Amino acid sequence: MPTKLPTLPNTVRGKDYIETKDWSIKEIELALKTSSDLKKLFRAGKSHRYLPDKTVFLFFFDKSTRTRNSFEAGATQLGAHAHFIAAETSQVAHGESPRDMGIILSSYGHAIAIRHDLVPGEGNSYMREVAKNSDRPVLNMQCDIDHPFQTLADLMTIREEFGKNLRGRKIAISWAYAPSYAKPMSVPQGLITLMPRFGLDVVLAHPPEYKLMKSEMEYAKKAAKENGTKFEVVDNMDDAFKDADIVYPKSWGIETLFHKPEEALKLSRKYKNWICDEKKMKLTKKESIYMHCLPADRGYEVTDAVIDGPHSRVFPEAENRLHTCKSVMALTM
Repeated sequence: MPTKLPTLPNTVRGKDYIETKDWSIKEIELALKTSSDLKKLFRAGKSHRYLPDKTVFLFFFDKSTRTRNSFEAGATQLGAHAHFIAAETSQVAHGESPRDMGIILSSYGHAIAIRHDLVPGEGNSYMREVAKNSDRPVLNMQCDIDHPFQTLADLMTIREEFGKNLRGRKIAISWAYAPSYAKPMSVPQGLITLMPRFGLDVVLAHPPEYKLMKSEMEYAKKAAKENGTKFEVVDNMDDAFKDADIVYPKSWGIETLFHKPEEALKLSRKYKNWICDEKKMKLTKKESIYMHCLPADRGYEVTDAVIDGPHSRVFPEAENRLHTCKSVMALTM
């Protein structure tokens, strides 16, 4: 006979998860605790079908590996079913409105998850328009502003490493060079807006052209002030990495050049020395950890010696994507 599962609180049932800013510290703590509990059940091989017979629609405007698979596997493990929809194969490609999609898909299932991250000014507003017209929760699988499942998994990973009390710990979030494409700004923005709320001092480093959105910078400053943490910006990786407990170097694009990718990539080549290597890791604390949302551009954003070395936590971090997306689905659907 299956073990009876503990009842989950209903405090965020039906609530959208579009930005971590939309959830209180208490609500995020609930998501983190549930993630940890579900991880233990998963590791023990115990059934945890909190969502039998439920359906979540996964609507992708961009490519995905971790996000799609964590949602599809997570839904299955919770007893639900995930429908993958590529935007170009749907009527959205022919102009169907987010209003109509929100009304219709919410009448078919129990949640709508969306990835729409490549164009500043589009993804987040699109999701909020769907949410306004949906009576089911809308979940952000990454937009132009935030990547809330990634940063929740990041916070979970950091706590597994350093404990719940992160006061006095420093996280360095740095731009890094990558030649592949102009990557979304949502991960660094999600990190600077979430981490100061949970005790971490944040240092952001980037070349002058790679500023983050003004709204997210203002929120990060406000969050640090309200929570008694620090938020500062520097213009080089070395200053950011000095005495850091956590480093998170990754590439992102320039807000005004997302419509001109070739121009953006040409400009980025001026900063090929922005790479996380063993020399830079020596500036950090002895027990520091290296993190990345993946995929990392090996040899450009980071050397193999670092990403495959003793400081790296990228694979436990990636695994935690499964547990955090299961947690939010279980709590909201």
